[in-house]
Amino acid sequence: MNISIHSSSIVETGARLGSGVKIGPFCHVGADVELADGVELLSHVVVAGHTSIGARGRIFPFASIGHQPQDLKFHGEHSTLTIGTDCLIREGVTMNPGTQGGGSKTVVGNNCAFLANSHVGHDAIIGSNVVFSNNVMIAGHCHVGDFVIIGGGTGVHQFVRIGSHAIIGGLAGVENDVIPYGMALGNRAALAGLNIIGLKRRGFSRDAIHDLRRAYRLLFGPDGTLKERVEDVSAEFESHEQVHQILEFIRAGGDRAICMPRDGKDSSA
Repeated sequence: MNISIHSSSIVETGARLGSGVKIGPFCHVGADVELADGVELLSHVVVAGHTSIGARGRIFPFASIGHQPQDLKFHGEHSTLTIGTDCLIREGVTMNPGTQGGGSKTVVGNNCAFLANSHVGHDAIIGSNVVFSNNVMIAGHCHVGDFVIIGGGTGVHQFVRIGSHAIIGGLAGVENDVIPYGMALGNRAALAGLNIIGLKRRGFSRDAIHDLRRAYRLLFGPDGTLKERVEDVSAEFESHEQVHQILEFIRAGGDRAICMPRDGKDSSA
C-alpha cells in the first residue's frame, strides 16, 4: 500500500486510505473519510465528516474539508462531500458537505483548482476543470459548470447557476445566473459578452465562435422579450450545439434571474 503518515498526525479508526497516500505533519483525518490512491495532505490539514477525496488530490496547509455546513438549520443529519480526481486545494480552503434541504451532498468534479482561502458552500455542485482564484466564495446550493474560471475575491449568491465555460471577473458580486460561455463583471455583476479567450484556448472553431457571438447579440438585443428572443434564436440556430446549451440553460431556469448586460453594452460580443 505504501502509505506514509507523519507521527504527529491523527488518522481515526475507520478511515479508508488508498495506495500511496501521504499524510504530512499535524493533520487530522476523520473516521468516515476516504482518501483515494495518491492523495497527499501536505500538513495541518483537517478532513472530517463523510468526505471522499479522489485519486491524486493535493491539499495544502490549513484547509478545512468536510466539517459541518454553515447552515443554522443543520442538526447533524447524514450528508456527504465528494471531491473528484486530480484536484488541487490550496491553503485555507474550506469545503462543506450538504444539508437535508439541498439533497444532503456537495459534489466537486475532476481536475479542479481551488486557490488560497476559497470556499465551497453546502449543497454546491461544481463541475470539472474549474478554477476558483484566491478568496472566491460560493454560497450554498450553487451550481458551477465545467471549465468555469472565477476571479479572485468574487462572491456568488446562494442558488446561483454558472454555466460551463463561463468566466467571472475578479471582485464580482454574482447574484444572478450566468449563461454558458458568458463573461460577467462587476459588483453587482452584469453580463459583459462571451468568454472569447477561453473559447479560443479550448479549441472552439472560428465558425463556432462567430455563431455564438451572433446568437448572443440576438439573445440580448433590444427587440421583444427574452422568452421571444430565445425562441427566435432556437429557430435560427437549430443545429448549433453550443447555442442550444445556452438556450437550455435559460429555459431550465432556477431560483435566480438570468444575469443580463448592463445598458445593453458588452465588451467582447
